[in-house]
Amino acid sequence: MSNVGTQVRLVALPYQIYVLTGSPFHVGLLGLFQAIPLISLPLLGGVLADRVDRRRVLIVTQSGLAASSLVLALVTQLGYSELWVLYALTAVSASFSAFDQPARGSLVPTLVERSELPAAIALNQMLYQSSAVVGPAVGGVLIASYGVAVAYWVDTMSFAASIAAAIAITAPKQMLAAPQSVVESLVEGVMYVLRRRLLFSTMVLDLLAMFLGSIRALMPYYAEQVFKVGATGLGLLFAAPGVGALVAVLTSGWVSHIRRPGVAVLVVVCVWGITIAAFGLMSEGMFLLALVLLAVAEGADVLSAIFRNTILQGVVREELRGRLTAINGMFVIGGPNLGQVRAGAVAALVSPPFAVVSGGLLCVLSAIAVAFWAPELPRYDRTAPAAVEDAAT
Repeated sequence: MSNVGTQVRLVALPYQIYVLTGSPFHVGLLGLFQAIPLISLPLLGGVLADRVDRRRVLIVTQSGLAASSLVLALVTQLGYSELWVLYALTAVSASFSAFDQPARGSLVPTLVERSELPAAIALNQMLYQSSAVVGPAVGGVLIASYGVAVAYWVDTMSFAASIAAAIAITAPKQMLAAPQSVVESLVEGVMYVLRRRLLFSTMVLDLLAMFLGSIRALMPYYAEQVFKVGATGLGLLFAAPGVGALVAVLTSGWVSHIRRPGVAVLVVVCVWGITIAAFGLMSEGMFLLALVLLAVAEGADVLSAIFRNTILQGVVREELRGRLTAINGMFVIGGPNLGQVRAGAVAALVSPPFAVVSGGLLCVLSAIAVAFWAPELPRYDRTAPAAVEDAAT
């Protein structure tokens, strides 16, 4: 339920900043204030997830996220929504997320058998993407009808269900990491990734794809200046990716039969880049086609996430799972947020359409480059008995 509220907030914040400033660059700076904690803190979150009960970590982080949303609702309702306040609250919320994601991501694989892992990852994606459809659409209607403050109140109330769910989880006894200093734990996790080019290449590929292809910061511009559809249309622009992702997840039963998930990742990243570039060429009368392109792009992205997580969770050792999930999360979360800054900056220097089209085309080139740099990725066969050992290079 909190995912729905979060998606509502992710529509309201960019819209509020765009209304305050009229600047895609200032909207893009949201990504910077999210990226700093989401890049600098997840490793500590991973160490914590490997050392203590992950369920308890989730309870604390979800409570912190709820408190952040409550403050955001209050300052907006009372008229104190200055730009620096919105950026500061964004950073605080992202800091809690930096500890929440490693615990959440490393807990899921312990709840299912390894053979069921692709299906579990797909189900998790389905729940998230369902929220990504409902949340933005509801957010657009709430903003247009009642204002951004109501959107933030909805976000705050949505955390009650997630906190209750975290309390109710029953997980098997956790295998805790060997006692060592925080620095030693961090170094062990980082070196494990760097020495295994298969794992590292999936993270680099996603970082490049999201950094170059993320265009959320430009959605208010396209809604107001290109398609002229206002806040309601903006909600649809944010919801369309969720529709595509949900369709991809609901029809993803075939992914468990894919022997070479590395090849699949490369293909869907190219699809992502091509559709993003095509979106950048849209004009006022092409709003519906633009929604379809966003849906296809996000469908490709969610398939990429399923295949990448299948590789990651299939080869990592249990006692390193929290740290590896955290490191992967740094790439997964850092890419889109830094991508917002890139999109806003390029849009300000050249134009928003150029920022979108050039980013999409560079995504395709980056996928080709990663395939040549890390041949282990297209060669990886998850059904091979020596798959885990082959991950080390």
